[in-house]
Amino acid sequence: MKWTQWGLAFGVMAALGGCAHQQPTTLGDGIGNFEPEIKCGSEPAPEQRVELEMVDTLMARERNYAALAQLQKAAQSNVEYWQRYGQLLALTGDLPTSKRVFNIMRDECDSGESYHGLGMVALKQGNLDESLANLEKAVRKLPASAAVRNDYGYALLMAKDYTAAQRQLRTSLELQNGTGKVRQNLAVAYLLDGNEQGIKDLQEQYRFTDDELNHARGLAFQIAEIDYE
Repeated sequence: MKWTQWGLAFGVMAALGGCAHQQPTTLGDGIGNFEPEIKCGSEPAPEQRVELEMVDTLMARERNYAALAQLQKAAQSNVEYWQRYGQLLALTGDLPTSKRVFNIMRDECDSGESYHGLGMVALKQGNLDESLANLEKAVRKLPASAAVRNDYGYALLMAKDYTAAQRQLRTSLELQNGTGKVRQNLAVAYLLDGNEQGIKDLQEQYRFTDDELNHARGLAFQIAEIDYE
């Protein structure tokens, strides 16, 4: 199952990835009567898959509000739909309802996607211990997910556990064949830990540029100033 990137690179975090004929659930319904119907083993029908791919395209362009509106056109019961729904709620600022979606996914399906979502919501809310606990469970259930490894590595950096962060981020980098936002994240981890060999490996094996390194240095300074305590 695809897990869309939450977009967590070392920029700026605010606190510092039913059936087709049902009536869609909307943000206006409010958290009190928001009850997603999730069928754990359900797969999207072909026409539903097309809708999800359209949502992924919008998310890749960072058009998150439009992506959420697209999902709200017609509710689905599969986990892939609700994983995106919960993620987009968080990305558009509705953290309480996002957490509700992922809690229901966890209770119904015990899925890696649910723990990933809960971990990211907790991180955005500044609850680092809760975030780490959920992201660790997500990694256990989805060990080959580059997105989960990247986000767990990010949380570990927030916890100043640079050694563990490097392991998660390096795994994510290799799973993505050296591409993506994790390049910056891993460079920041190496810089914060004083790992000069790690930086050299990035430059030699993955063509990490001087411009990327200079950017990573600035981000490392920002990260070092963040205190979750």
